[in-house]
Amino acid sequence: MRLRCLLLVAGLALAGCGTPPPPPQLYQLRIEAPPAAVPAPRAGNEVWELATALRLPEYLDRETIVVSSGGAGLQPLDGHRWAEPLRDSVPRLLRHDLGLLRGADKVWPAPAPAGVAVARQLRVELLALQATADRAAVHLSARWWLVDPRGQAAPLLGQADLRVPTAGTGVDAIAGAHRAALWQLAERIADTAAAPAR
Repeated sequence: MRLRCLLLVAGLALAGCGTPPPPPQLYQLRIEAPPAAVPAPRAGNEVWELATALRLPEYLDRETIVVSSGGAGLQPLDGHRWAEPLRDSVPRLLRHDLGLLRGADKVWPAPAPAGVAVARQLRVELLALQATADRAAVHLSARWWLVDPRGQAAPLLGQADLRVPTAGTGVDAIAGAHRAALWQLAERIADTAAAPAR
């Protein structure tokens, strides 16, 4: 009898180990700009070409959402993933947001169509993009270059170090703050030609 009980317990334990984990929750950086009035397009007639290749740290080139931990650590949020890689979603969102800010005909993905006279080529590098350890904000650090493809004008350089508050500590709020940070980055880039980045 005792042996039967032991075998039953062992069988139940093995059955429990075989239970598949729940499917991961997916989070999307929505195409819509954060809830705020979108300003009129910035003045300026320059046409920009945005490089489709985004430079970003290897720790961001992953599916799992990460938050800061301690002085130098990163904590992956197991079971919470981006619906698509940031290397794909971020350039698309920047093109969309810059189109809203500068005019849809003033920003093209590389290579620009034939007949479009490109005045500046835009390259962007993300240096950091993750929630703070307390999940109260998202930190974004980036730099960018606007280069004259004809070599007739000096390059315009910019950088931004942003801290965007979250609307809560949940992962959905963290994803929303990521989107707001990218919108603010687009605003800084759009202002590059008019004034140095802040």
